Amino acid sequence: MIDKKSKFRVIITEQKSAKENMAIDDALLSSYKNEDLAILRLYTWNKDSLTIGVSQNFSNYAFIEKPDEIGAKRITGGGILFHGHDLSYSLVIPTEFLKDYNIKKSYETICSFILKFYGKLGLNVCYAKDNENIQLSKSEYCQVGFEAYDILVNGKKIGGNAQRRTKKAIFQHGSIPIFKTKDDEKFGNSLEDVNINTTFEEAIKLLIASFEDSFNVEIEYSNLTKEEEEKKVLLLKDKYDYASK
Repeated sequence: MIDKKSKFRVIITEQKSAKENMAIDDALLSSYKNEDLAILRLYTWNKDSLTIGVSQNFSNYAFIEKPDEIGAKRITGGGILFHGHDLSYSLVIPTEFLKDYNIKKSYETICSFILKFYGKLGLNVCYAKDNENIQLSKSEYCQVGFEAYDILVNGKKIGGNAQRRTKKAIFQHGSIPIFKTKDDEKFGNSLEDVNINTTFEEAIKLLIASFEDSFNVEIEYSNLTKEEEEKKVLLLKDKYDYASK
């Protein structure tokens, strides 16, 4: 279980392209070893970035004219997600921490710090599965469909989360929309839409505090290791260079 006996590396990544952000996530998971500390990474995006699920293809979406410049594939599933106005998090957690939890229980446990974050902002939040007026559904756009552990504010979806599992680790990432963007359901709702005005810097501090409060863990601020940085560079060349494919 994630508890006070646990120590987490906290990595704060300044604004980057979709490709670099997803390559970092990929590198953190693929470089992870059994003896490594668990990781919490917080990061922001270049304006007008987007990501698609691992099983999607850019060629299926004609409106994405230059995927090599603005887009990237996530290492998790799901649909199209627009970025640039949001704060995202990634977690790499040893499988041992949640060995007795099924996927549903692990989502509920991990996402509790996100609920606490919204609660600290004075918002009434719940999971989509706990709102009787919401029908769970799939969509090619992340912010349109409803998964069980999507987070609702006043009955409207504000953020989602996705997982990937390996033998060594549970990887989870998600998005917290900070600023209002286009009046289009595909872009979703934001904190600004519910009259919460904050900055990325303030949101990062509050999210870390919410994580500490939820799990009572010790945190250690960190940067990418040499191995993780080298892995990221290789991935950017071999996997995330869409222009050469």
